[in-house]
Amino acid sequence: MVVGAGPLPLSPPAHWTLRQDGACFAPRGRRAPAFAGITKEMFAMKMPSDAPTTGQCAWFGLAAVAMIGLAPLSAKAEEGMWTFENFPTARAQADLGWAPDAGWLQRVQSSAVRLSSGCSASFVSGSGLVLTNWHCVSDCVASLSSARNDLAAKGFLARTLAEEKTCPGVSGDVLLSTADVTARVNAALDGVSPAERATARANVISAIEEEACTGKDNQKYRCDVVSLYRGGRYSLYTYRTYKDMRLSFAPETAAGFFGGDPDNFNFPRFALDAAFLRAWEDGRPVTPVTHLPWSTTVPAQGDPVLVAGNPGSTQRLLTVRQLAFTRDWLLPTRQLVRSELRGMIAQYRSLGREQRRSGEAASFGIENSWKAQNGQMRALMDPEFFAIKQREEADLRARVAADPELAAEIGDPWADIEAILVRQQALFYRHDFLEARAGSISELYGVARQIVRMAAEAEKPAAQRIPGYSDTAMRSARTRLLEVTPVYRDLERIGLTLWLTKAQEYLGADDPAVRTLLGNVSAVEQATRLATGTRLNEARVRRALLDGGQAAVLASTDPMIRFVLANDAAAREIAAQWRREVVGPTDAAAQKIATARFRVYGDALYPDATFTLRLSYGRAMGWSAQGQDVPYVTTIGGLFQRATGAYPFNLAPSWASARGRLDPVTPFNIVSTNDIIGGNSGSPLINRNGEVVGAVFDGNIHSLGGDFAYDGRTNRSVSVTTAAITEALRHVYGADHLVTELAAR
Repeated sequence: MVVGAGPLPLSPPAHWTLRQDGACFAPRGRRAPAFAGITKEMFAMKMPSDAPTTGQCAWFGLAAVAMIGLAPLSAKAEEGMWTFENFPTARAQADLGWAPDAGWLQRVQSSAVRLSSGCSASFVSGSGLVLTNWHCVSDCVASLSSARNDLAAKGFLARTLAEEKTCPGVSGDVLLSTADVTARVNAALDGVSPAERATARANVISAIEEEACTGKDNQKYRCDVVSLYRGGRYSLYTYRTYKDMRLSFAPETAAGFFGGDPDNFNFPRFALDAAFLRAWEDGRPVTPVTHLPWSTTVPAQGDPVLVAGNPGSTQRLLTVRQLAFTRDWLLPTRQLVRSELRGMIAQYRSLGREQRRSGEAASFGIENSWKAQNGQMRALMDPEFFAIKQREEADLRARVAADPELAAEIGDPWADIEAILVRQQALFYRHDFLEARAGSISELYGVARQIVRMAAEAEKPAAQRIPGYSDTAMRSARTRLLEVTPVYRDLERIGLTLWLTKAQEYLGADDPAVRTLLGNVSAVEQATRLATGTRLNEARVRRALLDGGQAAVLASTDPMIRFVLANDAAAREIAAQWRREVVGPTDAAAQKIATARFRVYGDALYPDATFTLRLSYGRAMGWSAQGQDVPYVTTIGGLFQRATGAYPFNLAPSWASARGRLDPVTPFNIVSTNDIIGGNSGSPLINRNGEVVGAVFDGNIHSLGGDFAYDGRTNRSVSVTTAAITEALRHVYGADHLVTELAAR
């Protein structure tokens, strides 16, 4: 499953540019529980090495490549997550024999939707109907479910508009415009020391966003400044936001996630990973500016297809040494912690029917994240894969060295990053356990910390606040905090226990911050006290604290609020140190490398993903692996052949009873060469006529290295076809009203 980003991070540090929480990546799945407490769905990712030492591997390989010389680098055919304003029309024309024109691009941009759940989607009717993935609405389904009414098990279909149910906390953004604000941001950074750079950048970005949205209804518009090319360019993105997203259809889990974890990131697949939301506003369905026509004509092998979505975060512009740090430090640490959480949740779910139901969402996210990050680790451990990044960096450095003026202008940012990584490594555990991943999967710890920080930051002038707490950001955060969603105290206890135990283990029992976290009790006792004693699960309690501001927060007797108040100073201190010694200096060095990239390659390269709207092009096409050809398409008939009756290959009862009504040759899931990553889940798969022909829901196992590099030989995106969705709506679910609305052909 491919997923993306989430809400306002409680701590901006290590670039949460929508999936960088310290170098963290937003996973390909749902929420990223391995130390998620603060980010709702955009995260979890993947990642090491049998090579010599990190330094030897990176620099010896670099030198060897540099000696033999390299041809000019450019994005490989079909590689790239392109911004709409810089789509490579000429290159697409050469590669596909066709390219979209300006009108095509504008229609698709106006139809594409970014979901706050960390996924992508698209308008597919004139009445606000939105196509996305089943797994992108599974949190919504869980929120609307109960022990007596398990919608995940039986699915959901609204047969009338009145039956559609609001998804708590889910909103949709449609990109209206972009504007280059690089000059203004750079002017604000001119002369600022690397240590203060992160704060100065956050302040100017906050000011630009506030000005851009001044006079606009903040319930209907949002303005975000996005860093592209690792600081080489800054763009202001203005969105039309729809706050009321209602569930219209979601299949049961057995259909939406047929094959379960064994099939995840694999192919062939037979999953109806599709769902429909509807955007509402002012008490009625939205009429979008435009929408994608629905077509049940499935692309043939080799046909051009495009994907419009919001890839969460990639790390393709990191230096070789930064990738080595990710491989050797970041991923192994987080995978070890995640593995323990994985076992704890599995044990919890084995206790009974209700535990299995209530723990399903957490289990799904953890399993997905674990598998995704394991794939990333395998990619970075592969010498051939790592050599791709070595060659790319060697080419750029050789070109800089050949240009004395450019070399003098930028200095040696690669050496700067090498030095910064020494400090990053020294601070990593402290920052991860006290700030970036504090709270683990505890929703209520995240709520408490956000309330405490919002109250404190609201008392300060905007220029003195910590990054991420502008007026606009806090208004959005308040809306989310007041949403009513179910909270399971046993899961809260599990998450807090894991976090406190690991903090004590990694930082040491005598660490002052750990002593404050635990007091005179064990991690289990502290977690139990907090999970059972807090009332922050009640929306009215959260509202009273938000309305009362700093005075109400300081006077609160809620144990979770008191806990955060006692421990937030240490978290803030390491966050500030991380910004001074890691984020700011890294940003300065990265911008120098970005300058070199622009000077050498121009904008012929695409920027890293930032959970902003992108367009990738490719072809419907299978691949070959280990001497075997993998077909590009599966059929509904193949589903029944694959079904064994044993979980997770058990048929949903609705599908079993509908077998005789279904056309077995209907194409079900297909793969294509489109370049995607977490956040692309729910992205429309579009043909050259601008019609939606599928919804992206996964990548194959080879695509897990896509965070760092694209390999067109084997990287594939996986989509459920509109033909299969239509067949299921008609003959499995009896949703003829949706088929009529879609005007399926």
